Amino acid sequence: MTLAFDTSSKTASVALLQDDVILYDTIINVGLNHSEVLLPAIDQACLQTKIKISEIDLFACTIGPGSFTGLRIGVCTLKALMLTTGKPAVGISSLTALALNVSKNSKIICSVMDAGRGQVYIACYRYNKNGLLDQIGTDKAVDPREIIHNPEQEIIFVGDGAIKYADILSNNKTKEINIASALQQYIRASSVGFLGREKYDRNELLNAETFVPVYLRSADAHMKKALFDN
Repeated sequence: MTLAFDTSSKTASVALLQDDVILYDTIINVGLNHSEVLLPAIDQACLQTKIKISEIDLFACTIGPGSFTGLRIGVCTLKALMLTTGKPAVGISSLTALALNVSKNSKIICSVMDAGRGQVYIACYRYNKNGLLDQIGTDKAVDPREIIHNPEQEIIFVGDGAIKYADILSNNKTKEINIASALQQYIRASSVGFLGREKYDRNELLNAETFVPVYLRSADAHMKKALFDN
């Protein structure tokens, strides 16, 4: 039994999964601070499914990149759940969870989250022959105008950053770039749960005392150029 949640962007999401079966999955986009909605959303998930926190076997949460405040709320909640229940937990990249919004195909999937200050957080992926996501390169914080890609590659961009900067991303000579639907721009906690199960099976567990959010940049971070030439 996995409880998964995400607080890395302007939305919050919570899901409960039994093995690979989604029992409960919700996205909250009401403009409230995550500190106001996360715990009530977890309580509601448990209430609707009649599952107690003590019955959860694994906790999974996005640990970055994303909103500094949102990540801190998610991480603090995750640490509290780990320490009070003694159950294991895994940390998931918000960009990887976002990539799961795109169905399995041969295209390169580029997750793009709005980072504010005219920047985006990006990471690219491709499905392998086993149907699992392989990451291409590393997570970056960049100016969307500086995203460079190989025009011979088929790329699909997904996320709120892709929606916000669609005109910039589409301003190229190739016809092979696609922007995923606005309905696919938010991270689903069920995706966090699926990825969490994979990490659990690989024994990639978090230490409650030492793990920290992944911010990618400091408050005065310099913009970097992203190259997609793999």
